Amino acid sequence: MRALADEGNEKALDRLADLANARGDLEELSDLLDEGSEHAGDLLTRRAVEAHDLLELQRLADAGCDEAGHELDRLLSQPVTPED
Repeated sequence: MRALADEGNEKALDRLADLANARGDLEELSDLLDEGSEHAGDLLTRRAVEAHDLLELQRLADAGCDEAGHELDRLLSQPVTPED
């Protein structure tokens, strides 16, 4: 599958991202994002939103993940509530 992804096969790249996500391999997902996998960016965005990791969302937005930019704006627009 890696050989297909290296040849530019987007479905193979998406499948590698799914496998990395299932393993919790964030480094591999980041590498796949660097290789141009939008799906890897979506998976990383989902994880960052769940963790409320604003810095990661900013990094993803800077890398061209539009969804990360939208989620970052959404999270930053939420009202601030005092801690209990």
